[in-house]
Amino acid sequence: MQGYGDATYGDAFADVYDEWYSDLAEGDACVESLAQLASETNDHAGGVAVCRVLELGVGTGRLAIPLATRLASTAGMKAGAQVHGIDTSALMLAQMAAKPGGAAVHAHLGDMAGDLPDGPFMLVFAAYNTLFNLPDEQRQAACIAAAAHRLVPGGRLVVEAFVPADDTPGAATDTVRVRTLAADRVVLAVSRTDPTAQRVEGQYVELTATGGVRLRPWSVRWATPGQLDAMAAAAGLTLESRWGGWSGQPFAADSTRHVSVYLRPM
Repeated sequence: MQGYGDATYGDAFADVYDEWYSDLAEGDACVESLAQLASETNDHAGGVAVCRVLELGVGTGRLAIPLATRLASTAGMKAGAQVHGIDTSALMLAQMAAKPGGAAVHAHLGDMAGDLPDGPFMLVFAAYNTLFNLPDEQRQAACIAAAAHRLVPGGRLVVEAFVPADDTPGAATDTVRVRTLAADRVVLAVSRTDPTAQRVEGQYVELTATGGVRLRPWSVRWATPGQLDAMAAAAGLTLESRWGGWSGQPFAADSTRHVSVYLRPM
C-alpha cells in the first residue's frame, strides 16, 4: 500500500483499538496459557532468575498488562517477573501507559524485526496476527530469528495467527462491507486480497456527521503454519506444540486459527 509504514497501523488505530477489539475471544485463556509457559521455564531455571517475558506488537497492553499482574502473583518466582513490550507506534504505547497497570509493562518503541530489547527472555510472544504486520517474509523471518536469539535455553516463542483459507495463487479480489452503521456514523471496511503475494490490505473508512472522513489503513502479509515452521527451524527453534486456540483446543485440518509454541532447545 503506497505510503504505508511501520507505525501506520498503530497510529491509525490507537484511539479506537480498545473499543473496537475489546471482544477478542480467549483473552483470559491467552494470558493464562502464556503465564503457564513462562512459569514452566522459570521452574526449569530453579526460579533463581528474573522471569522476563516480551510481547511483540504490544499495542495498548491488552495482554501485557493482565499478564504482568498474573505473573506478579505466581508462586515460585523467587526473583520476580518482568513483562516487556515493543511497538512501532508511540501513540499505542501512550495509550498503554495511561491505563491502570500500564506502568508495570516495560515499553520499548521500535521495530520487532530489528529493535528488540536485549534478552534473555523466558518467553516471547506475538498474538492475534501481529507477526503478519511485518510486510514480507524476510522481515518476518528476521523477527523470529531475533526473538530466538534472545530466548534462554528452554525458552519459547509463541505465535498466534489465522490459518489462510486458501494459499492457491490467484487474482486479487476486492470487498466492501459495512462495519458500523449508526444515525451519525458509518464505518466501511474496504479490502483487497492478493493470494499470490499472500497479502490482504485495506482501509476502514469512518464517516461522521461532525468529523468528516477518517481513514484507518491496515496491511497483513500472511504465512501458512508450514512457512512459519520453516522460519522457526532456520532460527534454531523446534515446534513443541500447536493448538487450535488458547484454551488448548486440538489443531485440526479445519482450524481457522493456530497457536504455535516453538522451543529453543536446552
